[in-house]
Amino acid sequence: MATPSEASMKEIRELIAVDTTSRDSNLPLIENVVEKLQAYGVESSLIYNEERTKANLLATIPASDGTRTGGIVLSGHTDVVPVDGQNWSSDPFSAEVRGDKLFGRGTCDMKGYLGVILAKLDQLTKAELSEPIHLALSYDEEVGCVGAVGLVEKIVAEQLAPRGCFVGEPSSMRAIRGHKSMNVFKVQFNGVAAHSSLPSEGVNAISYALRFARFVEEISAELRTNGPRDDAFIEPTTTMNVNKFDAGIAVNTIPSEAVVFFEYRSLAVVDREALTNRFREEAKRLEAEMKEQEESCSVSLEQQAGAPGLNTEPEEEIVAFAAACGAHATDEKVTYGTEAGLFQAAGIPTVVCGPGDIAQAHAPNEYVLLEQLVQCENFIDSLIGQLSR
Repeated sequence: MATPSEASMKEIRELIAVDTTSRDSNLPLIENVVEKLQAYGVESSLIYNEERTKANLLATIPASDGTRTGGIVLSGHTDVVPVDGQNWSSDPFSAEVRGDKLFGRGTCDMKGYLGVILAKLDQLTKAELSEPIHLALSYDEEVGCVGAVGLVEKIVAEQLAPRGCFVGEPSSMRAIRGHKSMNVFKVQFNGVAAHSSLPSEGVNAISYALRFARFVEEISAELRTNGPRDDAFIEPTTTMNVNKFDAGIAVNTIPSEAVVFFEYRSLAVVDREALTNRFREEAKRLEAEMKEQEESCSVSLEQQAGAPGLNTEPEEEIVAFAAACGAHATDEKVTYGTEAGLFQAAGIPTVVCGPGDIAQAHAPNEYVLLEQLVQCENFIDSLIGQLSR
């Protein structure tokens, strides 16, 4: 059985031991990475959130001639999903090998990938690189690709102009060229409370919220039937769901508040702004109806998270480069969203390629196959070789 190097295992264990659940700070992990990079003479730029409790990291390992522009981005997120309520067979924040698997929160998504890169810093910094390699680590990917927005903006502002990017989400080391967008919304309905025996004195927020939820289902059916299709996806059309509903305080009270949460995942060819505006217009229409009964009523629609889809063309140079580095070529597209679409939208051709299977991500007893980590090591070794010619 092929096993990853001791250096990779050490780095992965250290990363897993730092609880970077999205609700908490990632600064202990980021500060540790800054120190590791400094030890090899590589300086980092940190892009903080507004509260300065979290940060992205951007660092450039220059080409041997000092060039810092162009080159390849190795990108990954530092946060992980919660373990609350999950039944683990071992401490989720203490990586444990059992058989041919490494268990722990983030082993698959995606600290295994990050650990391999950190273990390769000695090789990366000693190589006679013909092009620079940029390391881009983000915060809050798991809650809607929040941090990567500022990270990509920094890459553009610094005019680094990389010719390609690898996002190391778990893809079983396949070079994934496409995924759908991710868009999450909260719609708040504010009506008027009244005793249930006097409905004419109230404005039922639940009734209007249900009508909005029905509208979401209607648009979903429309796009499923008449919208664009891409048969490379398991679900070949744009999909959407009402996923959470908060409302009501008692069975004998007309509810004054109701909140609908919904999301859609659109094909890259779909105009996200136009689609979102359809929901905004419906929210305005329902608000107008509510206000006819009572002027104080209101409806608000807030987008809580969003990231564009990825649709890298097969002829893009980064696709062939991924294959040259050992990634498995495929025309498959994945159901999950990543930060890759943000890089592509900024003009940086991008593919998703990392160790592990998305089926293990977020689950109790999350794991990555040791063989996948070995393949990732080989990929980074090949990348160094390709850029050292």
